[in-house]
Amino acid sequence: MNDYMVRATAADGAIRAFAVTSKYLVEEARKNHDTSPVMTAALGRLLSAGTMMGAMMKGEDDLLTLQIQGDGPGRGLVVTADSKGNVKGYPLVANVDLPSTEQGKLDVGGAMGQGTLQVIKDLGLKDPYVGQVQLQTGEIAEDLTYYFAASEQVPSVVGLGVLVDRDGSVLQAGGFIVQLMPFTPDEVIDKLEGSLVTLEPVTKMLERGFTPEVILEEVLTFFDVEVTDKMPVQFSCNCSKERVSKALISVGKKGLQEMIADNEPITVKCHFCNKDYTFEIDELQQMIK
Repeated sequence: MNDYMVRATAADGAIRAFAVTSKYLVEEARKNHDTSPVMTAALGRLLSAGTMMGAMMKGEDDLLTLQIQGDGPGRGLVVTADSKGNVKGYPLVANVDLPSTEQGKLDVGGAMGQGTLQVIKDLGLKDPYVGQVQLQTGEIAEDLTYYFAASEQVPSVVGLGVLVDRDGSVLQAGGFIVQLMPFTPDEVIDKLEGSLVTLEPVTKMLERGFTPEVILEEVLTFFDVEVTDKMPVQFSCNCSKERVSKALISVGKKGLQEMIADNEPITVKCHFCNKDYTFEIDELQQMIK
C-alpha cells in the first residue's frame, strides 16, 4: 500500500484532523541521505508533519518550509512541502550515533538539542509568513504542538512516529495532527483529553496495521469521525539541470569566470535528493554569455 494522508472533521466541525502513513517516502529520504537510525527518525517525523501541514494550505502554488536548528550533533533539519502531497527534506548532519533513551527509544531530542523551530509559509503574497518558537524537547511532535499554540493560537495535538529496523531501513512511519477550532465547547475538549490519556504511541498503532483512518478513530474515540479527503503523499524533488544552471548564473559573471579558470567540470549536488549535476567548461562559458 502506498503512502497516503486523510483529512477529517469531528464534533460537528469543532475538530479538524489529519493523519498520514509515510513509510515509503521516509525510506526514500533515508536512502537518499544514508541517514543513521536516529536521523532517519528525526527526518521522518518532520517529513510526516510536513505532508499534513502542507495540506492545510489552500493555494495550488503555496509552499511550506519547516526548519529546525539546534545545538545537538544533528544540528537540524529542513523540510519543504506543497498542498498536493509532495514533500522533500534533508538533515544538516546525516550520520549521528547516540545511545538510546532510558525508554529504549532513538534519542531524537538529544540529536537536535536546544534551538528553534521555524515555519515559513509562502502563500504567493509579497512576504512569506514566518513563525518561530524555541524547541521544547527536540522530539518534534511536542515542538509542533507548542508552535501551533504559541504562534498560530490553534490548540493542537501532534503525534509522530518512525520505526527503524535493525538494518536501518524504515519499518513504519506516520502521524496525526488534531486541532480545535475557535469556540470549541468545553465538553468536546474534555472528551478529547479523555481519549488522549490512553492513546498508544504512533509507532505502536502503525505496527498493529492501523491505517490513517483507524488512527483518527483511536485519537477521536468519543466522536464520530467524518473523513473528507484522501490524498497520496510522496517524496518528490523538483530539481533539474535547468534549475541548477539558473542558480549558477545567479552567482554572477565573476564567480563563473573563477570556476572556468580552474579548467575542471564542476558538480553541484541537490541538498534535498542528493542528485549530482555536472557542468562542463563550455556549459559554464554559455552561462556567462
